[in-house]
Amino acid sequence: MGAGRVGTAMAVLLSRAGHRIVAVSGGSQTPDRAAAFLPGVPVRSNEEAIRGAEVVLLGTPDAAIEPACAALAAAGAIEAGVALAHLSGATGLEALASARRAGARILSTHPLQSCPDVQAGIDRIPGSAFAVSAADETGYALGERLARDVGGRPFRLDDRMKPLYHAAAVFASNYLVAVTALAERLERTAGVPDPLGALGPLQRGTLENVEALGPSAALTGPAVRGDAPTVERNLAALSHHAPGAVAAYVALADVALALAVDAGRLDPERRAAVEEVLARWR
Repeated sequence: MGAGRVGTAMAVLLSRAGHRIVAVSGGSQTPDRAAAFLPGVPVRSNEEAIRGAEVVLLGTPDAAIEPACAALAAAGAIEAGVALAHLSGATGLEALASARRAGARILSTHPLQSCPDVQAGIDRIPGSAFAVSAADETGYALGERLARDVGGRPFRLDDRMKPLYHAAAVFASNYLVAVTALAERLERTAGVPDPLGALGPLQRGTLENVEALGPSAALTGPAVRGDAPTVERNLAALSHHAPGAVAAYVALADVALALAVDAGRLDPERRAAVEEVLARWR
């Protein structure tokens, strides 16, 4: 249900693992998507798609999970004993409460991966971590099995911690994109040709360092060095050419300073010098 990018990719991978996809449902693009990636699988309405299924995966947008589930329950489409799992990383199991009252086993299984299209999901989901939350042990076991069957690496996540878990994913993925867009604009303003091409090797090397060494040891730059003059020059340049970026620079410099201090890589005197500069630009 909700056979979008992630839902369709999951269906393809589950089919390859030997599961039988009995039907899909979704929006206006679902028939074309199903024809391309799930030939022979019928496209039906939500209520018709889940009838007779043993496991139902909800790949709808977060805000649609609860109303979609409630509509299915109200229509009497949820059969007792069916397992109903949503794929959201931010939404808790309470969104499936109406299905549980109708006799369904509820759970969620979320691939910790960015899937800009179906093919990217098919390529990237195998090997990705999967957060599994459930209301009982049987639900956890099913969520872990589904994750493993698509090549994922499942771990159990307390349902109450999902918003925090998802916030971490936003920092790691969405904000990485946002910061890259800002860096690209600054480099372009500075006169760097092909900014993304110039920044790409730096970013890939940084991520490799983080993976190999951990964030504390991989951190470089003026904050961890306690290089207050460079921080001052950076901020002065931003103020002149991109004043909207000053607040972001200061906020991220605070985070970098804290990481450097916690790692024991910055003495109090140099920390104080950088903090003095940042204070002038808040």
